[in-house]
Formats: sequence, structure tokens, C-alpha cells
Amino acid sequence: MQLNNNVTEFILLGLTQDPLRKKIVFVIFLLFYLGMLLCNFLILTTIKTSQTLGSPMYFFLFHLSLSDTCFCTSIAPRMIVDALLKKTTISFSECMIQVFSFHFFGCLEIFILILMAADRYVAICKPLHYTTIMSRWVCEVLVAIAWVGSCVHSLAQIFLALSLPFCGPNVIDHYFCDLQPLLKLACADTYVINLLLVSNSGAICTVSFVMLMCSYVIILYSLRNHSAEGRRKALSTCISHIIVVILFFGPCIFIYTRPATTFPMDKMIAVFYTLGTPLINPLIYTLRNAEVKNAMRKLWRKKLISDDKDEWEFQIFLHSLDLSKSLLRMLSFYCGVNIIRGHGNSFLQE
Repeated sequence: MQLNNNVTEFILLGLTQDPLRKKIVFVIFLLFYLGMLLCNFLILTTIKTSQTLGSPMYFFLFHLSLSDTCFCTSIAPRMIVDALLKKTTISFSECMIQVFSFHFFGCLEIFILILMAADRYVAICKPLHYTTIMSRWVCEVLVAIAWVGSCVHSLAQIFLALSLPFCGPNVIDHYFCDLQPLLKLACADTYVINLLLVSNSGAICTVSFVMLMCSYVIILYSLRNHSAEGRRKALSTCISHIIVVILFFGPCIFIYTRPATTFPMDKMIAVFYTLGTPLINPLIYTLRNAEVKNAMRKLWRKKLISDDKDEWEFQIFLHSLDLSKSLLRMLSFYCGVNIIRGHGNSFLQE
């Protein structure tokens, strides 16, 4: 199908064409990407080396951090580098690879979030059978199914992308390759393909979001039978999960469950789930989880600390996580205000 196309490369317009704003984009998203790598690498290392974090929750959290890292890496490095270039192009094959990797790790993150919700449901609603139901073997099988399901979803996206005929226009008004902006460039009727896209990506996002919210409603309802301390711990865990779910699925549902139309604000909204969520996840799970922070302290002392100065530096790192969380909230508020007021359009134009 690719042989029928006259287009061998695409031009990515990025978030903005203004040289000054492109430099601002470069600095901000470079810091965000490095922060995401640092936080997720710390979580991966901590869970992998700690003997106290062997429960299914942290097994799933390990794969969530891994999927976050790969998901963000499929988009962010190229976007950061493109912010320094006057003209940014991507070959047809590289575009298809980006579509595959973006949807693969994005879908994997969705499935891992579902598994984490199921784990919390069993732990709170079926505590006596928890170790039997959520055994190590069961968790590994569930994660393997998630990886296979994500691959199937991504292959379906590639099939849809390769079925699009491109005859001339090759300018993508976005900062990465995805099916929605590619549909605008196709020189054929894309109605059927758009329906398939909605029934694939859109259905996965919507159904998964409904399933997750229903599971947390059931969990919160069942907390009335627990002690005050148990309700507090379970509520803290569920709230952190719900925050992640809303921030990730809200923008995804907005993008993938509507007809084949694109808006200038789409690029700003996509920032939330391509860079925002991978950075928010480790911040939430480290700042709201005492076990993870204690395991990090033990790992730091065991591997790195040789004197009191290193302990002081580690405390500075923990405080920097708090600062990063506050800055992220401010950025989210700023982007939300711009989108609501319609000022986001001026940022995306020259």
C-alpha cells in the first residue's frame, strides 16, 4: 500500500513556528523530559532492587513506569530537537514507526492502569483471597496479555495508516505523527477509516475509562465496612489512581472519539497525555506513597550515601519532587486557562 503513495516525507509544524517560542518550548520540554526520565528511572530501580516492594501493586507500577518512559520517549526527543530546527521533516517510514510505538506504549499504559485498579479492587474487597487471586504467576500472565493486546492495537493502527493514500500535501499541523492529522492529508474519503479509528482507539479509551471509574466507585463504596485507618489508606491510594486516570483519559477521549476534525487546541491538549501524564505518574506514586519513599531512602543509603552530605542531597531531591509537582500544576492551570479563553490559538500561530 505504501507504493501507491507519492509522499516520502512529512513536514511537522510543531507546537509553534515562532523562533522565540520554539526556544521556550525547547527549554520547558527538555526539563520536563529529563525530569520524567529521572523520576521513572528512580522508581524502576527502586522497585527492582527493593525487597519490601514485592506486592502486585508495585509489580504493576514497575510496568507502568516502563510504559511511561517508552511512551514519552517515542514523542519527546524528536519534538525537543525539532524545536531547534527551522524546517522539521520526518520520513514516511519513521512516521509509521512513531505511530506504532506511540499507540503501543499508550495502549499498554491503559491496560496496566486497568490491572492496577483490579489489584486494588481485590485487595480491598477480597482481602482474604488476595494472595491467591493475585499471585505472582497471575500477575505475570496479565501483564503478558497487556503487552500482546497493545501490539494488536498498534498493528491495527499501522494497517489503517498504510491504507491511506497520500498524493501531494505533506504538512502535518502537529508535533508528532498520528492518525488524526494524517487523515487530513489523505486524498480519498476517510469516513470509513475514521469510524474504524473511533471504534479502535476511541472505544479503548472510553470503555477503559468507564471500567476504571466504575471499579473505583465500587472500591470507595466498599470502604464503609473497613476501619478508619484502612479507609484512609485505601482512599489515599484510590485518589492518586483516579487523578492519573482523569488526566490521561480526559484528553485521549477528546481526541479519539470525535469525527475526523482537528482543532488548533489539539496540540496543546496532546501535551497533557504525551508529556504531562508520564511526569505526573512518578510524582504521585512517590510523593503519596510512604513505602516507595522509604525504599528510595534505603536504596540511596545502600548505593550512594557515604557521608551526611549525600543524605542532605537526597532530601533536596525529595523537595525538588514537591517543587516539580507544584510547577506542573501551574502549567496545567495555565494551559487550561488558555484553552478555555481561546488564547491557545495565538501561541500556535506564527
